[in-house]
Amino acid sequence: MGGLVTLSVKVPRELRDKLERYGVKVGEVVRAVLERAVREAELRDLERRVEGLREVLAKLGPREVASLIREDREAK
Repeated sequence: MGGLVTLSVKVPRELRDKLERYGVKVGEVVRAVLERAVREAELRDLERRVEGLREVLAKLGPREVASLIREDREAK
């Protein structure tokens, strides 16, 4: 995971008390939620990039695609 950093968050005292009462491991919960948020953001970014590529590819005709494929094969 690499180096760790500390993040601080302010929550209402009542929430903190309930977390303690129920034995909720805040660090584990926060870490999981942050990891999920990052995964979702990365997926949205990939979707935007794919859409951009789709738009570029849509502008290419079949001949250009065939030419690019042929060119790629010959380069290998």
